[in-house]
Amino acid sequence: MDRGDLTDERWAVLEPLLPKGMRAGRPPVWPRRRLIDGIRFRVRTGVPWRDVPVEYGPWGRAHDLFRRWQRNGTRHHILTRLQSRTDVQGEITWNLSVDSTVCRAHQHAAGVRKQGACRKSRRAVSSPSRVIPGWDVPAAGSPPIRGNAACTPTASAHPRIGWR
Repeated sequence: MDRGDLTDERWAVLEPLLPKGMRAGRPPVWPRRRLIDGIRFRVRTGVPWRDVPVEYGPWGRAHDLFRRWQRNGTRHHILTRLQSRTDVQGEITWNLSVDSTVCRAHQHAAGVRKQGACRKSRRAVSSPSRVIPGWDVPAAGSPPIRGNAACTPTASAHPRIGWR
């Protein structure tokens, strides 16, 4: 018996809660207690099913039992009955703790401009071979536009800030 295996005392509590076998015929080669110890080993250590030690039986048989009980609700039923039994005995303390110290912003929230914070946009630098004639000439009667119009200095702007 390994350190994490079920003791005789715990097995005596768990055995009556397990479903009874309905099939007649040849008895199972691997006792259910060994397979349940193999399932507990795998859940406790987190190893892949294929790495469950051979002493707990074939890994495929332990996996099959685990998945079958998971699908038909046997695992949930056993857990519920064990919890209700220990709760009646007063061995469970139901404390709820909610931790809200980690608050993360959505990925689209990164880099959003804040109100009034304008950055000057850089002028596109082009090679002399790509200059389009008349492109940088302002329309008649309009002031020259350089960068972002909402962030250009104006005479009517706040005297300290100097930005619109």
